[in-house]
Amino acid sequence: MDQPDIAARPRLISPSLFALSIFYGGMVCIAGVLGNKQVALGPLAVEAGIFAFLLLVVTSSAVAELHGPQVAGRLVRVGFVPLLVSLALSFIVYSLPASPEMIPANRDAIQLVLGSTWRIWLGGIVAYGVSQTLNVTIFAALKGREGSKLLWLRAAIASMLSQIVDTLLFVTIAFYGEFPIGPLIVGQMIAKVALSAILIPPLIYVFVGLGRKLDRV
Repeated sequence: MDQPDIAARPRLISPSLFALSIFYGGMVCIAGVLGNKQVALGPLAVEAGIFAFLLLVVTSSAVAELHGPQVAGRLVRVGFVPLLVSLALSFIVYSLPASPEMIPANRDAIQLVLGSTWRIWLGGIVAYGVSQTLNVTIFAALKGREGSKLLWLRAAIASMLSQIVDTLLFVTIAFYGEFPIGPLIVGQMIAKVALSAILIPPLIYVFVGLGRKLDRV
């Protein structure tokens, strides 16, 4: 009996969606780790997790462009799985006793990185879900008005607005009542909007172009 041609079978998932989904999950996990460091961008201080979050924005926007907003929305929801698992693993590793052979400086440093308060964890979860969903929604709405034109502008606008909401939610949930958060919110917003304007337009073309190339192959 002739065996069916494997190459002729329909794909369960397109290559672009497969690759972008894996990349998205990795960025969800690393964003929280990078967020423990603040970097100086000129006169502004911004938590380094913004770079991973901008890549999340680019990835979800690229998925929305290639596969539609419903698929991008599901990607955002599925992203809660690696996010919550990484948080759970961080708590477990933090709670386990360190080996006596571990260098004390390294032990203290990793405990400090992993020992985020429950408010920071909650702020990260809420900000991720709301801002990423908002990004996909705005990007899709703008595409409905402009069609496939002005990809760079649609992605930049969606990123800027979603990052403003992300900053408001995260800083308020994580730090309200601990210290005056107004200057931190303003500085973070300025930095994130500027980075969105500079980085999102070229990156969205790279991601969409790569996705289309993978699907053609």
